[in-house]
Amino acid sequence: MKLSLATRIFLGYAVVLATFGGVSLFSVAELHRNRLEIRLVSQGYLQLSQDAAALESFHTNQEKDTERLLDEGSVETRRALIRLARLYFPALMAQRLEAAQARAREVRTLAPTGEVHFVQDLEARFGELANRYQAYGLAANAVFTVLADESPAPGELARTTSVLRQQEASIGRDIRFLRAALSNRIKERVDGAEDRERRTGLAIITLSVLAIGVGLGATAWSARALRPVRTLIEGVSRIGRGDYSAQLGVRGEDEVAVLAREFDAMARSLQAREAQLKAQAEALMRAEQLAAVGRISAQVAHEVRNPLSSIGLNVELLQDAFAHATFESPEEARESRELLVAVTREVDRLTEVTEQYLRMARPPRPSLEPTDVTDVLVSVLDFSREELERAGVEVARDFTPDTPRALADEGQLRQVFLNLLRNAREAMSDGGRLTISTRAHEREVEVALQDTGRGMTESVRHRIFEPFFSTKEDGTGLGLAVCQQILKTHGGALSCQSEPGRGTTFFVKLPRA
Repeated sequence: MKLSLATRIFLGYAVVLATFGGVSLFSVAELHRNRLEIRLVSQGYLQLSQDAAALESFHTNQEKDTERLLDEGSVETRRALIRLARLYFPALMAQRLEAAQARAREVRTLAPTGEVHFVQDLEARFGELANRYQAYGLAANAVFTVLADESPAPGELARTTSVLRQQEASIGRDIRFLRAALSNRIKERVDGAEDRERRTGLAIITLSVLAIGVGLGATAWSARALRPVRTLIEGVSRIGRGDYSAQLGVRGEDEVAVLAREFDAMARSLQAREAQLKAQAEALMRAEQLAAVGRISAQVAHEVRNPLSSIGLNVELLQDAFAHATFESPEEARESRELLVAVTREVDRLTEVTEQYLRMARPPRPSLEPTDVTDVLVSVLDFSREELERAGVEVARDFTPDTPRALADEGQLRQVFLNLLRNAREAMSDGGRLTISTRAHEREVEVALQDTGRGMTESVRHRIFEPFFSTKEDGTGLGLAVCQQILKTHGGALSCQSEPGRGTTFFVKLPRA
C-alpha cells in the first residue's frame, strides 16, 4: 500500500493521539468506577451499617428496659413504665426498620450488578426483622399484661418472660449478624477499591509509558520519513555550488522520493548539459584558434610560397647548368650537386608545409558524392604498400562485405587515410601490425585503424587534435587537426582510443549515402 508523506505523518500522530486518548478514557473510566464504589460504600453500606447499629443500640436499650421493668417492685412504677414502653417502642422500632428498608431500596438502585443480590438480601433481612418485631411486640404485651397486675402469677410471668427473652436474644443475634455482614462487605469493598486503585495506578503508568513510547516511535518514524528532505536540501546546495554530480538515490514511492528522482534526473541533465557546453566551448576555442592561426598561416604561406617557387625554379635551372659545367675535381662537382639536392628537398618540404597551412586556413569545400570507402582504402594501401613494408608494418584487412557507400569527397578522404597511415607507421618504428576494419551502422560507415605501436597517455590523447601540437620532433602538428576539420565538413567525426604500450585506434565515421 503506497501512502503519501502527509498521510504517513498524519497516521503516525493519529496513532499517538489514539494512544493518549485510550489512556485518558481508561483513566476516566477507572475514576468513574472508583467514584461509584465510594458512593456505594459512603452513601449506601455505611448508612445501612449505621441503621443496623442504631437498631442494635435501640434493641439493647429495650432489653435493659424490660429487665428494669421485671425488677421493679412498685406496681405504679411498673404500670408507668409499661405505658411508656407501649407508647414509644413499637412506633420508633417500626420507623427505624421502615427507614432501613427504604435506604436498602435506594442503595439497590446505586449498586452495580454484582452487588444487587447482596442489597436485596439486606432488604429481606430488614423486612424479616420488621416481622419479628411484630411478634416481639405481642410477646412484650403479654409480659406487660402480667406485670400490670398487683400480684402477677409467678408461673405465667416466668412463661411469658421466657418467650420474650428468647425472641430478644434471637433478634439481637440477627441484628449483630446483619451488622457483621455489612462491616465485612464494607471492608471487602474498601480493600477491593484500594487494590483496584493500585492496579489502576500501575496500569495508567504503564499505558502512559507505552503512549510515550508510541509517541517517540511516531516521532522517529516521521523524522525518518522526512530525512530525504534534508538529503534533498543538501543536494540542492551542491547543485547551487556547481557540483552537478550530486545523486540522492532516495527510494520509495512518496512525494519526496519522486521529487528526489526528478532531482537526480535534473542533476544528470545539468551535468550532461555542462559537459556539452564545455565541449562546445572547447570546440569554439579551437575554432577561434584555428581561425586566427589560419589567417596568420594564409598570410605567411602566401608570402613564402612565391619566393619558394622562384627558389625551386632557379635551383632547377642551376641543376641544368651543372650538367654542362666543369669543375676542378669530381669531389667538388659531387658536393655542389648534393647541395642542390638538399636545397631542392628543403624547398619541397617547405612547399608541403605551406600547402598544409593553406589547406587549414582555407579548406576547400568537399564535393560530397556516394563513395565506396573500401575502394578508397584499397587504393591508399596499394599506394603505401612499399613504404609500409620497408617499415616492417604488416597490414590486416577486415572489411565488412557489402560495405555501404558513404557521402564523401574521394580526394579529401584519401588525404585523411594517407595521414592516418603515415601516423600509424611512425608510431610503429620497430614494425608491427596495422588492422583496418570497416563497419556499417544504421546512419554511418565506420573505419577503424588499429596499430600496435607505443600508444599515448590520456593527457596526450586529449591534445592530439589541437593545431600545432605534435609528439614528433619534426612534426607541424597540423595533420590530425586538418583531418578532423575535413571530416567535420563531411558531417562525420574523427576520434581516438589509446593506451600506453598497447597501441592506438583511430575511428573515422562518415554519413551513409
